[in-house]
Amino acid sequence: MSQSNLEKQETKLKALNQKIKDEKNKIEQNLGKQIIRSANLDYATLTTPQIKMITKKVAAFLNQAQNNQ
Repeated sequence: MSQSNLEKQETKLKALNQKIKDEKNKIEQNLGKQIIRSANLDYATLTTPQIKMITKKVAAFLNQAQNNQ
């Protein structure tokens, strides 16, 4: 393969990796929004310790549900 083809493939790979990263961020944001909405939480009063606590509780619930399957 010529250097030019390698550079083109590298460029495509970088673009694909960025697209994957963007999609992961989009999913994370949507998940967070849905949890906040479902729990009737207020963005204005949500603190970092509360976010961490909620995250741990959701993770524990999901892990428990997964283990019970």
